[in-house]
Amino acid sequence: MIRAEAADVPDDGALKTPDRLRRRASRLLSQLTTRSDRLITEGLARADARKWHYAVLASLQEYGPASQAELSRRSGIYRSDMVGVLNELAEHDLVERVPDPHDRRRNVITISPRGRRHLRRLDKVMDDLHDELLAPLSPAERDQFVQLLTLLLDHHTQTS
Repeated sequence: MIRAEAADVPDDGALKTPDRLRRRASRLLSQLTTRSDRLITEGLARADARKWHYAVLASLQEYGPASQAELSRRSGIYRSDMVGVLNELAEHDLVERVPDPHDRRRNVITISPRGRRHLRRLDKVMDDLHDELLAPLSPAERDQFVQLLTLLLDHHTQTS
């Protein structure tokens, strides 16, 4: 039995997942996503953060200040959820909100100095969590895996 099958073996040692299901990329990706989400959620919680915090801070650091709507597009967070995420970040002084000088009806969000420091800590947390997630893969395999996932996601994002 290969290591990947170990997760499908109940205490009595019998396989519980049919081979034809174990050969389906969609099923494997779904199961890995579930485990990855749990790992990332629990790991970030230990650092007093959530994955949406990381996404917003990373977006602000990489692309600069933005409106709430722009941050929603950049990060994939629903607009209706963005206000809550920004409130949480603002409560911890990780972002700053100021009225947009060109449109007083909206705010411009900027990462604060404290937010930059927090993001660097979260980068380390995420690096460690990804090491745990991808532990069975060599560094070259990890790079290839990420490249292949990116290729698939880019293809399906462009066609939908």
